[in-house]
Amino acid sequence: MTVQIVILAAGMGSRLGRSLPKPLTELSDGRSIMQQQHDNIRAAFGSDARITTVVGYRAETIVDAFPHVDYVYNDRYDQTNTSKSLLRALAKTGRAGVLWMNGDVVFDPRVLGRAAELVEADRSFVTVNTAKVSDEEVKYTVDAEGFIDELSKVVVGGIGEAVGINYVSSADKKALQRQLQRVGDQDYFERGIELAIIENGMRVEPLDISDLYAVEVDFAEDLERANLYV
Repeated sequence: MTVQIVILAAGMGSRLGRSLPKPLTELSDGRSIMQQQHDNIRAAFGSDARITTVVGYRAETIVDAFPHVDYVYNDRYDQTNTSKSLLRALAKTGRAGVLWMNGDVVFDPRVLGRAAELVEADRSFVTVNTAKVSDEEVKYTVDAEGFIDELSKVVVGGIGEAVGINYVSSADKKALQRQLQRVGDQDYFERGIELAIIENGMRVEPLDISDLYAVEVDFAEDLERANLYV
């Protein structure tokens, strides 16, 4: 089975204070953030995995570093957030379900191994960490059946954080695309997921990876923490 994978890498990443796009930031083991993502993808899904990367800021530097994947260009990268980058990517990936990740996540290779069963079953999910709940992160709650209910940075009483690695099934894909089209330019893609849950009845499972590392690199201290693991 060919797994469709999207990496969102259009943003400027200004908070980290680097001139290159954030996914090209070098880790302590000599790889870039994006290279460790590629390595993890290939380890979990093999060479058949089809990677589509959404680029914007200094796009040519990412294309030059990874010339053998597909690309989608977000020409409004400086005016839009991840919701619109994901929308562009989903339109380019046919009818199949899509696994996607933010281009700044450093994560344990076993995360995708754990996700593979749900991907193969074509069931929508959001990877989560229940070990901590920070005000600055995307938080979530669940309904009575254990599916994702609320998903945003403003959730009150969140039981964990979303990690930034997610999957939308082939059956749910159109509903998510419609909601991503509706949301504001500055909304994160989680807003589209939340609306699809509320308005389209999309059922999204939380995939708990609390025992594995996953660090979204926004600031220098995040990079320092990520480098403790790789």
